[in-house]
Amino acid sequence: MKIVELGPMGAGKDLQGKLMSSYLHVPHISTGDMFRQLAEEKNPLGLEVKDKYWGKGNLVPDEVVTSLVKERLNQEDCKNGFILDGFPRNIQQALDLEKITKLDHVFSFNIPDNEVIDRLKYRELCKLCNIVYGRDIKPKKENTCDKCQTKLTRRKDDNPEIVKERLKIYHDQTTPLEDFYFERGLVRIIDANQDHKTVSEDIRVILNIWD
Repeated sequence: MKIVELGPMGAGKDLQGKLMSSYLHVPHISTGDMFRQLAEEKNPLGLEVKDKYWGKGNLVPDEVVTSLVKERLNQEDCKNGFILDGFPRNIQQALDLEKITKLDHVFSFNIPDNEVIDRLKYRELCKLCNIVYGRDIKPKKENTCDKCQTKLTRRKDDNPEIVKERLKIYHDQTTPLEDFYFERGLVRIIDANQDHKTVSEDIRVILNIWD
């Protein structure tokens, strides 16, 4: 199963992607996580991307992202499929992806901007476990990961003013992808303005997969 997730930050793509990964048995691939991991590993490409682009709030060039994604999709664990989160971000990247592989579904997570801004006020991340907590999924102990007891952190770009700018970029560059994939019969609209359990059930209905 080859799936792309579309939707703004805070729409729940990360959580739903990981849930799908667990029952579809294919990797959930976040381009943001890939770049962050490369930077932490002191990989030259990761450090370059951090210093020149996303570390300064700038978009990573299409050819750099596409090259990284292509390399990742060629790995053994993707032979039965994948869930892509954060790629493609624009029409050019979508055209490049078509040259690499064919998709089965494109899940478009629809959510109002004001809800995104409110959700991201509460988002916290465990850097060790890569678990994301938020308004609807809170840690049992404040600011502490349930799994490893590490102190949770917040992303600087979750600041409401920065989120507004990120949403503008998203609508300018990524929203047109919904029409792009509609023309190809791949779009499955997801009402992301619901609790995460309901969203997960909606996705399972589309996929016709139940435990």
